[in-house]
Amino acid sequence: MRIDKFLNSVNITKRRSVAQDMIANGVVSINGKVVKPSKDVSVGDVIGIAYLNGEKKYSVVGIPSVKSTPKSEQDKYVKEIE
Repeated sequence: MRIDKFLNSVNITKRRSVAQDMIANGVVSINGKVVKPSKDVSVGDVIGIAYLNGEKKYSVVGIPSVKSTPKSEQDKYVKEIE
C-alpha cells in the first residue's frame, strides 16, 4: 500500500491530501529515508513524521485491506514507538 494511502487509512492523517502535502515537504520518512507519496509500506517498516514539536515514529504491524479503518482499530496496523 502507498504511504499516502496508508497514513490516511490508519488515521494518522485526516485526509490523503494532508499526507501528500506532508510527504512533499519532506517530513515523512520510512526507515530513516525521506520518501515520495508512491513509496510502498511493508510490515516491519518504521515511519517517522517530523512535527514542529518533535518527531513521532510508528512501527507498521499490519496493512489494512479496506480504505479506512476506525480509530479504535489503529493498534492493529501501527504501533507508536519512542
